[in-house]
Amino acid sequence: MTDTLTPETTPTDTPPGWVPVQPSGPVPALAVEHVSRWYGNVVAVNDITFGLGPGVTGLLGPNGAGKTTLLHLLAGLLQPSAGTVTVAGERAWMNPPVYRKLGLVPEREAVYPYLTGREFVLLNAKLQGLADVDAAVDRAVLTVDLAAAAHRPIGTYSKGMRQRIKLAGALVHDPPILLLDEPFNGMDPRQRLHMIELLRSMAAEGRTILFSSHILEEVERLADSVLVIYAGRLAASGDFRSIRRLMTDRPHTFTVRSSNDRRLASALLGDPSVFGAELYDGVLSVRTSDFGAFTRSVPRVARDEGITLFELLPTDDSLESVFSYLVRR
Repeated sequence: MTDTLTPETTPTDTPPGWVPVQPSGPVPALAVEHVSRWYGNVVAVNDITFGLGPGVTGLLGPNGAGKTTLLHLLAGLLQPSAGTVTVAGERAWMNPPVYRKLGLVPEREAVYPYLTGREFVLLNAKLQGLADVDAAVDRAVLTVDLAAAAHRPIGTYSKGMRQRIKLAGALVHDPPILLLDEPFNGMDPRQRLHMIELLRSMAAEGRTILFSSHILEEVERLADSVLVIYAGRLAASGDFRSIRRLMTDRPHTFTVRSSNDRRLASALLGDPSVFGAELYDGVLSVRTSDFGAFTRSVPRVARDEGITLFELLPTDDSLESVFSYLVRR
């Protein structure tokens, strides 16, 4: 992964985030090259290319962006409609030995409610053909902090506990690569903190971890780098600081309420960070090219003009708007 945000440009350019496989260099743990997946006329993943090595990478995008489809392609559960997907240099699709290198935690419930937590992890251990299944199961259950509840039926577990037992099943064979689809869903703050610490420690041991999320704060707390996917396309890749900077550096629109909106609009148009203001139906909308500079200058301008501010609210500070902006660039 590169250390700077790289918005996608044209199809003929080197796609963002791609780590080319050099004959004398290390093979990426996960590699996707010009991969697309469609269902009839619906394109779920559109010409995506990237390569990942050890560390934690966040797959960031709104619901329906194609994150789950991409993870299932990487796990070998879906065949690409075009392009190639490799795991440690091996083809992912129709290649069962690859499963020994992967641990997958799906977003959907993939557990039998009548099995105990330990039985579920034991089933995964046996499917992997481990030599000492009991020791592996005990280690995995302890790792996710569920030893006390291991003999309870999964149907009695909370959502957060079910997420953790699914992780134990994915970890039981000690894979070097983890694919996690919305792993923090249903977890309380303590469980989230434990999961973050656990995944960080695993990454420090050299594992490659790719987890999806539509929540910016989750990615910020855990990921070293990010892949931003929107409408099936890889919009950008880079470290998380670049994404945060983009949220503040891109054009923004603010709604402003004050004791004299007309006079405030006139005064703000003289500020270098403002490139437009509109007063419509009693609502003042101000467009700015610099989030930080604008929020600092508004109080000063209002004070100098003797105007009282009632509200200053960004109207497009959502992930959806960030993703849309990335794709349009």
